[in-house]
Amino acid sequence: MRRLPRFLLVSLLLSITGLAIAFEAPVAWSVSRQMIVVTTDNWDATQGTLRRFEREESGWRAVGSPVPVTIGKGGSAWGVGLHPPQTDGPTKVEGDGRSPAGIFRIGEAFGYAERNGTALPYRGLTASDYCVDVDGSPYYNQLVDENKVGHSAVDGATEAMRRDLHFNGDHAYRIGFVIEHNAGGRKGAGSCIFAHLWKSPTSPTAGCTAMTDEAMEGLLAWLDPKKKPVFVLLPRGEYARLRGAWNLPVL
Repeated sequence: MRRLPRFLLVSLLLSITGLAIAFEAPVAWSVSRQMIVVTTDNWDATQGTLRRFEREESGWRAVGSPVPVTIGKGGSAWGVGLHPPQTDGPTKVEGDGRSPAGIFRIGEAFGYAERNGTALPYRGLTASDYCVDVDGSPYYNQLVDENKVGHSAVDGATEAMRRDLHFNGDHAYRIGFVIEHNAGGRKGAGSCIFAHLWKSPTSPTAGCTAMTDEAMEGLLAWLDPKKKPVFVLLPRGEYARLRGAWNLPVL
């Protein structure tokens, strides 16, 4: 058998690799039966639409009505999550003001109250709770209690979680939940990404996804950790491109 020309061999290997990624991509969230989907107009858009879905035997089913959200003041960029790495578009870095795009696990809920009726694991925030956004810290991208880890561990962190106490009554984190972007704490890849309450329908965030109190309360009441919920954020063009390979709901 004649040897394949080098360029044909390379093309064949790239095609096989692409197919492997396409078929492997859904594995990480194939067990998920709840999905939150946020879509935006493009990479630079700061507003979007949030939809909820539940997976049944016949496929994804929409739950409730779409709601408006705001995202990062810089728009969005590929984050570090369950999805395979992407090169078509910007990549998130610390301090860029962009919300991470991709598919992410949903972590613990949090709030100013000591308790909450959500089924998610819940953290009642105190004045000493911080999320560390200093990428040189060993606690980078972690929620920590200053009283336990020491003041030097949170020195320079801008994310005091009890914003009502540290920032003149700010209610943004009254209720919310963690979006597990960069869960491994890769230095400089972005940190402290949450879903939380918005200031207004036109106020972007520093990289989180924000919404009304009513919308957030609905999410916290609906989310069930037994259903392994995931959070998806994508520009509409990327969503259309990846929907089939990633087994995403039809919008």
